[in-house]
Amino acid sequence: MLYESEVFQRLTVGQQLKGYIKKIREDLKIDLILQQPGYQGVDDVSRAILKTIQEHGGRIAVTDKSQPEEIYSLFGVSKKTFKKAIGALYKKRLVIIDASGVEIAR
Repeated sequence: MLYESEVFQRLTVGQQLKGYIKKIREDLKIDLILQQPGYQGVDDVSRAILKTIQEHGGRIAVTDKSQPEEIYSLFGVSKKTFKKAIGALYKKRLVIIDASGVEIAR
């Protein structure tokens, strides 16, 4: 079962996608997610975020305080995934985060 709150793309009947098991419930139904769980799926998102920042002149006015809709419109991911990806980039010293946005470290 996919939950609407965890789907960040348009789905169509008959569409085939790769999914990951999130949980096997007591009623033997399976909860699925479309992104790799935890930090395993963050690398792809991190690369996409870096590319987007570069395309916007090296800085974007999006932070962990931004609205989830704004984050989704730019990156196509949840706010939670965005925060994980930005954190990973920050730990690698690839970006600088301040109150007004994120920029590529020089």
